Amino acid sequence: NPKAGCAGSILNILQMKQFNHQVDITRGIMEEECSQIGVTLSEKQMEQFFQYYEMLIQWNEVMNLTAITEMDQVVTKHFVDSMSLVKAVSELGSKEIRIMDLGTGAGFPGIPLKIAFPNLKLTLLDSLNKRVKFLNEVIGILGLEKIEAVHGRAEDFGRNLEYRGQFDLCVSRAVANLATLSEYCMPFVKVGGAFIPYKSGKIDEELTQAENAVKILGGKVQDVVKFPLMDTDMDRSFVVIKKVKPTAKKYPRKAGMPGKEPLK
Repeated sequence: NPKAGCAGSILNILQMKQFNHQVDITRGIMEEECSQIGVTLSEKQMEQFFQYYEMLIQWNEVMNLTAITEMDQVVTKHFVDSMSLVKAVSELGSKEIRIMDLGTGAGFPGIPLKIAFPNLKLTLLDSLNKRVKFLNEVIGILGLEKIEAVHGRAEDFGRNLEYRGQFDLCVSRAVANLATLSEYCMPFVKVGGAFIPYKSGKIDEELTQAENAVKILGGKVQDVVKFPLMDTDMDRSFVVIKKVKPTAKKYPRKAGMPGKEPLK
């Protein structure tokens, strides 16, 4: 039916115009929010972010990657939030820093960090193979270099000498208490490097409870950077935990233990 085909193509054009209009509005939001954290993106980087968004939404239809799907919300709560690590590490854009993103999920914060700061050398670790396939697809389509997505558990990779003690920074937006997360992450960090979890604004009590665990694992809390996440009611805290001595060989403990029995 030619009429049906014509109506379909008109609908497609209208949808495309609507999408392009949404992209233009979101681009403005992104530029504004990036400027607030001191990040400037090129046209190519902007395109990479929008490609990433499209892939995220497509894959999200068949697997659970994110509950946040509105374009402007993804920009603020995933993309800009991920890049805001620059508030705690000012030299992110100026030198090659080797970073482990543990429990990366849909690629946060690792992929936005890599797009914004191409000089970074990134390893994305996730325990679900389907997510790793998605991440490898994103890496390939966006043409990102010096980045790998690997499938595995923190407890196993933390004992692997190719990864243990090899990173300048370990970051994580994974949801776990600080003592548990420290046991997963600290073994990856080289002495002199840092573990920086993305935590909510209300971190003080959790920090006090994790203080001894951090010390046992060879770390020392150097700084806590707190700020509101733009145009949301969320607060973000970066806890900068400096690695001052090697982590004892018995850590991380076997699978499940850091979560069930956090160090005290």
